[in-house]
Amino acid sequence: MTAPGVHPTAIIDETAVLEPDVSVGPYTVIGPGVEVGARTRIASHVLIERDTAVGADCVIAKGAVLGTDPQDLKYAGEPTRLVVGDRTTIREYATLNRGTSASSVTSVGSDCLLMAYVHVAHDCHIGDHVILANSVTMGGHVVIQNWAIVGGLTPIHQFVRIGAHAFVGGASRVAKDVPPFVKVAGSPMQLYGLNSVGLQRRGFSEEVRRELKRAYKLFYASEHNISQALARARDELRALPEVEIFLGFFEQSQRGVTL
Repeated sequence: MTAPGVHPTAIIDETAVLEPDVSVGPYTVIGPGVEVGARTRIASHVLIERDTAVGADCVIAKGAVLGTDPQDLKYAGEPTRLVVGDRTTIREYATLNRGTSASSVTSVGSDCLLMAYVHVAHDCHIGDHVILANSVTMGGHVVIQNWAIVGGLTPIHQFVRIGAHAFVGGASRVAKDVPPFVKVAGSPMQLYGLNSVGLQRRGFSEEVRRELKRAYKLFYASEHNISQALARARDELRALPEVEIFLGFFEQSQRGVTL
């Protein structure tokens, strides 16, 4: 018997778990080890291959492909997962791979929007409230922190981090880490100051925006190298949480930061 809301042409593995009020469109395939949260809507011709958890109130559009094997020659069939948070929308023909043994999971947070043809590779970790525009493609092990926005047709190199509240313009090439709270665009990448409009829209206080601007100037409008800028920032700036996020991002960078 087909459950209410599940089209009779859909194929649902007997080990898959669908919470109440999930809808599944025609010719969709949901494989083993898949969990789908309450009220999530899955359109037609979707493939959720295996070992994937999708949260509640999500929308998965036609032709999206989730939970497929990682595109990594080192992958040897080990059990890994894809996890998607609540209220996230995944649009047409986006592809999201599972992880590898490196982290065992690929994750997408809650309240995200992944537009058409986005590719989320193995072991990528995307935070909450992230927007990825059409045809953003990433290599493995990419980290995109909360509230970041990436414009369309943007490739992101393996192991790159994009900081919280950053804005990456469309058709950019992201080869190095992008600090939090800034705007970048282009190929090669260039900085365009703080993401002031985004910060104001999200309710950051004038005091926080002022301190972040001072921090930005120490790194990008002075002759200091990164070590010198960090030392001055620690001495001169107020220890606000947002400032700590900004400074900590530089301290933790492995690939180098966009300058």
